[in-house]
Amino acid sequence: MNLGKRLQELREAKGLTRYRITQITGISGEHIKGIEEGTQQPTIETLKKMIEPLGITLAELFNEGESTFLSEKERQLIQNFRTISEEKADALLIISEALKK
Repeated sequence: MNLGKRLQELREAKGLTRYRITQITGISGEHIKGIEEGTQQPTIETLKKMIEPLGITLAELFNEGESTFLSEKERQLIQNFRTISEEKADALLIISEALKK
């Protein structure tokens, strides 16, 4: 797997420029370019910063198959779900199942 090429493909699929990733992450454009071209190796922390605006996890980044891109609403739902109690999570799952019908 060519990690830099994969990052570039994912970034472009989301319609993000290198410049925009730089603005969001604070990572220099030259460093992003180097990572995508394979001349620089990112740290895990840098990867985490780079994939956040792409809406994917590290696991999805390293998955050779199709990645699932989360919309902002999906990401927000997941974030909210992770912060609620077990009882509320169970109730939310019941409600979501009912809404599917």
